[in-house]
Amino acid sequence: MSAPAVVDLGIADVLALLQSGQTTSVALTQEYLDRIAAYDDPYGDQPGLAAIILANPDALATAAELDAERAAGSLRGPLHGVPIVVKDNYATFDMPTTAGSIALRSYQTKVDSTAVERLRAAGAIILAKTNMAELAWHGTYTASSERGRTANPYNQANSASGSSGGTAAAVAASFGPAGLGTDSCGSIVGPSAHQSLVGYRPTMGLTSVAGIVPLSLRQDVSGPMTKTVTDAAILMEVLAGYDPADPQTVIADEQDSDIYLEGLSETALVGKRIGYFHWTFEEDPARPGLAETTALVDQAVADLAAQGAEIVDITDTFTREFVSGTLASGGWIDMRHDIDTFFANTEAEWPEGLAELTAPAGALTFTDLIEDGRSSLTQGDIDYFMSAEPIPNQAWIDAGLAQQAGRAAMYQYFLDHDLDAIAMPTSATSATPDWAGTTFCDVGANTGVPTVSLPAGFTSTGAAVGLELAAPRSQDASLLAMSYDYEQATLHRVPPASTPELDHTVPSAGGTPESPAAAPSPTLAATGPADATLQAGVAAGLLAAGGITLVVSQRRRRSHTS
Repeated sequence: MSAPAVVDLGIADVLALLQSGQTTSVALTQEYLDRIAAYDDPYGDQPGLAAIILANPDALATAAELDAERAAGSLRGPLHGVPIVVKDNYATFDMPTTAGSIALRSYQTKVDSTAVERLRAAGAIILAKTNMAELAWHGTYTASSERGRTANPYNQANSASGSSGGTAAAVAASFGPAGLGTDSCGSIVGPSAHQSLVGYRPTMGLTSVAGIVPLSLRQDVSGPMTKTVTDAAILMEVLAGYDPADPQTVIADEQDSDIYLEGLSETALVGKRIGYFHWTFEEDPARPGLAETTALVDQAVADLAAQGAEIVDITDTFTREFVSGTLASGGWIDMRHDIDTFFANTEAEWPEGLAELTAPAGALTFTDLIEDGRSSLTQGDIDYFMSAEPIPNQAWIDAGLAQQAGRAAMYQYFLDHDLDAIAMPTSATSATPDWAGTTFCDVGANTGVPTVSLPAGFTSTGAAVGLELAAPRSQDASLLAMSYDYEQATLHRVPPASTPELDHTVPSAGGTPESPAAAPSPTLAATGPADATLQAGVAAGLLAAGGITLVVSQRRRRSHTS
């Protein structure tokens, strides 16, 4: 059975195709692998995305096993047979975990990270490990010593943002229907904004980070990067919940993670109070698009109002001083310590000789990665981390106290202003070859509140723009519902033109297209109220004349021509 057109298919779409019998997991997996082969390395006049560090060599065998189970009437869970890509700091027992470091090319853990374990238990196929900023450090671009620089598929000269730029580029280019990233300060929401995705940074502690190579355990979260809010909700129902291996997940008991899909509604914004502020940013020739981005975000906020939200001007209180002072991140004082602790506590096969490069011999450490001499980190980055004093130290203690104060201030701010959410641009400016960052990552990273970046359109140069919404802690269901209402009213996402459907009529000697060309796509028809089966967690689809009719996931299929 051949695969359908996959450009812009999301999880709910794939589930509908599988459940209707129109395709198989093997056919879909092969199509995604073909797309990786066609577009990840240089092709035509494009540099290639370099989004993938390693495709899973067992992906097709796993897909065949899941197809057989489906045919026998047995489903493992709500993601049965769905290929998913994951950032390469998520430990996988069957593939190396490099965290973007070439020194860790053969670093092989014995077990999965909790998030990957939950994906597999739900029936997902771990399709590939994605490129990332080395050790998750840079948030404005994705470059690693293992894979190099990841390109933005909307303009491959531009940055894919970071540090989860590989996952964002892979999902945007339809190397898989969805993926996982990590976010310490903008590393999910930033790449998602600059590649027209839904990037969800959940309440800190709602999803486990056990088994993920850390940047800062005080700020790290695991979350979905998807094409639709529906898909983000599907993944959140799989990922959320208490994990004994991650003490911070005790907060997961504050909410019912089974209602994320059920709560999606096209009227969720009615009566919600959303704060919006109007800071004045100065034009920067090195970071263009300020005026257009501001206009698009202003329009996005107007769209929130059109859906029934009350927009509250908070310019006088949500000030630069409040964000950059009270809510500011405490930095990454704990990076070196947290990485060393991960290596010490994670059973794994180490690259031969790596642990002997620095003292203490026989213990794999951050300094061994640096001594290897091939890191893509700058000397300034290296000096910063190497100068860190052993933890606990006074700077670490002070940063923790500042973070606690920021969390308390954010909690109180929502109460004092009676707000259900705060709206802001994910990034005030557009992607460039060297930069694609975020403007307000501290709001979520330092305070632990959930934030989401949603597609808000494109500038005249074709650069994607994101609207960021932040909600009070543990209000994830409400934030997803508001996001869904906005998404369905606007439908801004379009696929990138540089990675169209594959034309399988002209295969190369290696079995992948030499000159990929656009091919017709099936139509996705909008439907009415959500199907109860999908609301229960299995995104059901119905076969309809002229294409696939999906419930909840309602999108127009267009082409991005910029």
